[in-house]
Amino acid sequence: MPQSITTFLMFEGRAEEAMRFYMSLFPNSEMVQMSKYGPQGPGPEGSVIHAIFTLNGRQVMASDSYVKHAFTFTPSTSFFVQCEDAAEFERLYAALSEGGLDLMPPNNYGFSQQFGWCNDRFGVSWQINLP
Repeated sequence: MPQSITTFLMFEGRAEEAMRFYMSLFPNSEMVQMSKYGPQGPGPEGSVIHAIFTLNGRQVMASDSYVKHAFTFTPSTSFFVQCEDAAEFERLYAALSEGGLDLMPPNNYGFSQQFGWCNDRFGVSWQINLP
């Protein structure tokens, strides 16, 4: 098997909710594979052991960690989305920032027509750009 590199997102109980939300926002997205914990554990029943999904054709992996960690997502790693038009930019930024945190509110910062950076309600960081 040739070497591959894939983005991996570790949640603490909301992996499936986050993946389904992300797939609803981007065309050409789908759940490829998902396995969940049953009543035997060790994670909570119904939480995600491992999943593979695509966002606009790009593969991403995710899981729910049943082990509590002293860390979560950080904005230093983010998804960078190039938008085709202002309507797409506004739709994506509004959906991804809702219930999250504006890191750089939408504006013209001099390097593109419109740019915004936010953490979504799951803590994942998104840079949305209109070149």
